[in-house]
Amino acid sequence: MMKKRVLITGAAGFLGSHLCDRFIKEGYHVIGMDNLITGDLTNIEHLFKLENFEFYHHDVSKFVHVPGKLDYILHFASPASPIDYLKIPIQTLKVGSLGIHNLLGLARVKSARIIIASTSEVYGDPAVNPQPEEYWGNVNPVGPRGVYDEAKRFQEAITMAYHTFHGVETRIVRIFNTYGPRMRLNDGRVLPAFIGQALRGEDLTVFGDGSQTRSFCYVDDLVEGIYRLLLSDYSSPVNVGNPDEITISQFAEEIIKLTGTNQKVIYKPLPQDDPKQRRPEITKAREILKWEPKVNRAEGLKITYDYFKTLSKEALEKIDHKDFTNYNR
Repeated sequence: MMKKRVLITGAAGFLGSHLCDRFIKEGYHVIGMDNLITGDLTNIEHLFKLENFEFYHHDVSKFVHVPGKLDYILHFASPASPIDYLKIPIQTLKVGSLGIHNLLGLARVKSARIIIASTSEVYGDPAVNPQPEEYWGNVNPVGPRGVYDEAKRFQEAITMAYHTFHGVETRIVRIFNTYGPRMRLNDGRVLPAFIGQALRGEDLTVFGDGSQTRSFCYVDDLVEGIYRLLLSDYSSPVNVGNPDEITISQFAEEIIKLTGTNQKVIYKPLPQDDPKQRRPEITKAREILKWEPKVNRAEGLKITYDYFKTLSKEALEKIDHKDFTNYNR
């Protein structure tokens, strides 16, 4: 029997690489695709020796061709950290518009089911807590974060249009804050930022007064939720994340305790449109997917911290992730 074939875009990214691992483990033939604008080949180099893994260095904003049959497509290509999408705003919008258009077309031609990575950012700075899937959000389309938020909102809209108009089998996962090994230390998100600062012996930087909340989901839990949603019969958006909410100030204290460092916490002004609350309402995931997070924060943070401790001094000191000059010409 032929193995089922799955295309994973953004394969060299944090989430994409963990998804590649999962689908290989489940016995699929995995085709990874990434233009490496924010992804890193070291995340998937362990897969290159496998015969049921192949990799295309390609930008999905350009026409996408994959020979042979395809059973599933997972669209996870997109800059996802604020540092990246503020530096490459046009590419962020393109991968969420031209990129998804190309992949939906591919799904239609191949009769493949496609799942798209949406985000809790479609809720913007929410006026409702926790955020259920029915909440339409509070997004500033022309603010600095609009390039990411609106790209993802458009991506949901065109996906649903292909589903209703062309009958393409589609799934939409709204991903909340996720962490784990292979995260980039310098990606501008609070968890790697705190751990990086602790490892370098710097004070921990909290933006705003630290009362804003986040909910952190360990990557293995998230991947399980995505896998179940892909194989489910449910085509409307589903939140996947951990509803265990914590303030950023409390979180800073947890990191100091975890790392055994005695840094101070310093406070800086809150960036524009930074959401004050992030907490998923996961009733749908529980009922439809029989899913909920299993890994508690203490356990997940320990694994993540152990991963970051293995990084070289050079990786630890690196301030800028990549030079995007060539992409911005």
